[in-house]
Amino acid sequence: MTANADLNARPAYDQVIQDIADYVLTYRIVSDEALETARYCLMDTLGCGLLALRFPECTKHLGPLVPGTQVPHGARVPGTAYRLDPVKAAWDIGCIVRWLDFNDTWLAAEWGHPSDNLGAILAVADHLSQQHLTQGKPPLTMRQVLEAMIMAHEIQGVLALENSFNRVGLCHVLLVRVASTAVAAKLMGADREQMMSAVSHAWVDGSALRTYRHAPNAGSRKSWAAGDATSRGVRLADIALRGEMGIPGVLTAPQWGFYDVSFSHTCKDLALKPEAERVFRFQREYGSYVMENILFKISYPAEFHGQTAIEAAASLHPQVRHRLDEIERIIITTHESAIRIISKTGPLANPADRDHCLQYMVAVTLIFGTLTAEHYEDAFHAGHPLIDQLRERMEIREEPRYSRDYHDPTKRSIANAVQVKFSDGSDTGKVAVEYPLGHRRRRDEGIPVLVRKFADSLATCFSPRQQERILRTCGDPAMLESLSVADFMDMFAK
Repeated sequence: MTANADLNARPAYDQVIQDIADYVLTYRIVSDEALETARYCLMDTLGCGLLALRFPECTKHLGPLVPGTQVPHGARVPGTAYRLDPVKAAWDIGCIVRWLDFNDTWLAAEWGHPSDNLGAILAVADHLSQQHLTQGKPPLTMRQVLEAMIMAHEIQGVLALENSFNRVGLCHVLLVRVASTAVAAKLMGADREQMMSAVSHAWVDGSALRTYRHAPNAGSRKSWAAGDATSRGVRLADIALRGEMGIPGVLTAPQWGFYDVSFSHTCKDLALKPEAERVFRFQREYGSYVMENILFKISYPAEFHGQTAIEAAASLHPQVRHRLDEIERIIITTHESAIRIISKTGPLANPADRDHCLQYMVAVTLIFGTLTAEHYEDAFHAGHPLIDQLRERMEIREEPRYSRDYHDPTKRSIANAVQVKFSDGSDTGKVAVEYPLGHRRRRDEGIPVLVRKFADSLATCFSPRQQERILRTCGDPAMLESLSVADFMDMFAK
């Protein structure tokens, strides 16, 4: 062998990439529970997007990059009059559904919001459906959208089960890009080689840093980062379908691959991984598990690790609302992930900073009995100094059992407890909530509330007649699944 030269033998595609490709191209969705949950997820995700349209900081990002651009068979952005190319439409849809931090969540070694992938799915499916109709071909149906959602959830969620990207400083939107690329390529008609090429490019892009999600740099990028990621998935799928070669060893290539470059670093609190552990680990094969177990944010637009703390605080509100000036200490008992992500002290600079602060969310809820997106705005915060006064009286404690149960695949709890102590020595007692309303264990209780949340969101954008039509269609599984994507998106156009 010649010294000082690399062996240029092109490898087979990494097994991780082959597994994703084979799942997307060959797996048949047979779970009625997954399809039913996907239908509710579709409703909830679109509702979150409609609610975000009330906020100018969100809507300033929407629309064509060149004003007045006309796109043949352009994909629609729900609640607007925009018709955009699929890449920008995916960006806009992804932006609105994530803006308020109110869409679904997946919590494991990595976190994320799998419905972020709906940006790519709806944009591609709407554009192709319109295009097919003009060509005399059958349009894509909403059943295909639901199946793509299940697959995108599964890819993102299964990768997240055992692999912590946050611990090496990477943002979970990487998984949105990978999942969106795969399902967009499927909708576009990719074969196996094209699919693997597309997914390999999703990995070679690397990942955004998590800097914008953490103190002291938390900011509004976290509200559009998923839109950026899902739109990139559409772009990469399109590149691959044009015949672009892939990068087979993108994960495993020594020195230059994702594992060595991006997955082997350490945080200050994480010992260097042995080489054998610098690869992805998998708890289960791809199926429909993630959609079946997805967590809905039903009651509060807030980072999910704090949802049960907000529920506990809301239940304490009647006891404390007339004694707010007597509060001496507030004890929040929580799990390790919440402490690492959303426990912070000091000034909160913007709405994105506040909706990722456990102390802020609990303080607002104790005072007002609820928590809405408006409670994070600058003017509201400035007008209520008591919020920060209560934050200063808070003590955060980790409960080891809560941390264990958070990772237990048979439980996946997100537990928090809140107790308020008063200056006269009395207290409220500890109120603990282990499973939030959107958890699978509380589906029967949560789904009616989710539907009301969706109906309320429709009322912010559409006429009563249009609202009724959308609710009737989404409430009838057979009607929804058989509907063309073009007709479905027509209902959400302004």
